[in-house]
Amino acid sequence: MEQFNGLIQKLEQLECKNLYNNDFFLTWDKTQDELEAIFTVADALRTLRENNISSRIFDSGLGISLFRDNSTRTRFSYASACNLLGLEVQDLDEGKSQIAHGETVRETSNMISFMADIIGIRDDMYIGKGHTYMKNVSDYVKQGYEDHILEQRPTIVNLQCDIDHPTQAMADMLHIIHEFGGVEHLKGKKIAMTWAYSPSYGKPLSVPQGIIGLMTRFGMEVTLAHPEGYEIMEEVEAVAQKHAEQYGGKFTKTNDMKEAFKDADIVYPKSWAPFKAMEERTELYAKGDQAGIDELEQRLLAQNAEHKDWACTEEMMQLTKDGKALYMHCLPADITGVSCKAGEVDESVFDRYRIPLYKEAGFKPYIIASMIFMQKVENPVETLLRLAKEGKARLK
Repeated sequence: MEQFNGLIQKLEQLECKNLYNNDFFLTWDKTQDELEAIFTVADALRTLRENNISSRIFDSGLGISLFRDNSTRTRFSYASACNLLGLEVQDLDEGKSQIAHGETVRETSNMISFMADIIGIRDDMYIGKGHTYMKNVSDYVKQGYEDHILEQRPTIVNLQCDIDHPTQAMADMLHIIHEFGGVEHLKGKKIAMTWAYSPSYGKPLSVPQGIIGLMTRFGMEVTLAHPEGYEIMEEVEAVAQKHAEQYGGKFTKTNDMKEAFKDADIVYPKSWAPFKAMEERTELYAKGDQAGIDELEQRLLAQNAEHKDWACTEEMMQLTKDGKALYMHCLPADITGVSCKAGEVDESVFDRYRIPLYKEAGFKPYIIASMIFMQKVENPVETLLRLAKEGKARLK
């Protein structure tokens, strides 16, 4: 537990009181100390579990799970995080709820929250919708608490919206911190966040946006690369530029994948849909224009097919620093010759990094658990020390 004690000492030095009884929407809403606190508590919770010590801070309560898009890693990471802390997960299936009969968001938010402590929401499909929906739910449960309808105010965890994917970006960052031996070793490291070819369309923008919005806060040199026409949200680019200037890093853009990969310490090749196309799709769905949606899909698939050379190949990896950059992906990756005929990454590259990739994914349950912990625990240092002192066995 020597490592645990070091984490406690670090946490004591961080100003993170504002995380308590608050929501987690965007990483750039949080201070540097608050982000560091979440990383630190994630490692502390993991250390407890690795030492077979229970970290259950709840005797009862619900973690509501609302996924408006398909998910494997985030869904199970959220369930694991809730369970780690003692909460039971209840999925809200909108197709089986009264939402299908016109129940309002205000009413639903309160009806599911009588014994809920956390609401985790993934709503990433439509521009201008997901983040707004989460903010509305937060406002409605806050009002329900103030009106004495709810005994507690459930706090919100953004499990991915149209703007940011904070649990993914934070898990990715913690993976990088561990791979490079600490935050203090990240200044000047070059990370290439690049578009890559996919035979499917409509992948959310929130992963690349989350990466450039977070990694620029640690003195890293972040390059955003994509073919012309695959732009992301301008306001998120502005956030990345501001962070680079504030924290002594760099943020650059290029339409050349090779340029991005050259001498990179970390590469993150990942497909996404153009911002303008996502806006168009949002409007088409609002109108119920299925013919327009089908036409847009075919147009975007044809556009993707023009850029099959945007792939993480062995040749591309040789351009990176010493030919050994850390390859990252949020998964599932489109693997050439495995999951598709041609995709984001060569099978040989993916297989070589399979173990690090799985480790990368393994940080997400602890990041989400840490977010919940910091939102619900007023004195995190005291609570962690109590859990360690009690030493209640997780597995008897």
